[in-house]
Amino acid sequence: MENAGDTTDVHKNSTDSTDAAGSTNAADIVESFGTECLDVERELAVFLRRARASSGEMARQVHPDLEPAAYGLLVRLEDAGEQRATELAAYFGVGKATISRQLHALVQLGLVDRRPDPADRRASLVRLTSEGRERFTRVRDARRLSYARKLAAWDRREIAELARLLHRLNSLADQEE
Repeated sequence: MENAGDTTDVHKNSTDSTDAAGSTNAADIVESFGTECLDVERELAVFLRRARASSGEMARQVHPDLEPAAYGLLVRLEDAGEQRATELAAYFGVGKATISRQLHALVQLGLVDRRPDPADRRASLVRLTSEGRERFTRVRDARRLSYARKLAAWDRREIAELARLLHRLNSLADQEE
């Protein structure tokens, strides 16, 4: 008779979770976490879906013709300051052609401009224009206010813990690259 208190998974091989080559079986690793991995995956999927929709809306608020993907370039330029297009491409993990197309659109909209790189006159540095900075700052501040309202009922320690855990998760992704 099966013990009602026994939580052993009858489908899991109770022997070793390594294959013949000695590497860990991914299915066994996932299984060892139970439903927690599925819960994280589900919540991240919802979060990412909402983030994509939000990014599109914020891009339209900056400028009606701004592509959602290009909004991230404005965020990066605000955070890191002026940069070469090659640095931006590396940061986002995209090709030079993609960055070039997005930067061209941002220049056409008057949100960024280019200036010669004093370290290498063959290259240029991309930076926010004053109009681009003003439009971006207005939208970013509205987004921050929205976050503040949503998290108003949370304890500040919970908010700090969420930020810490998200940073830890992002750091793991950076290690894989």
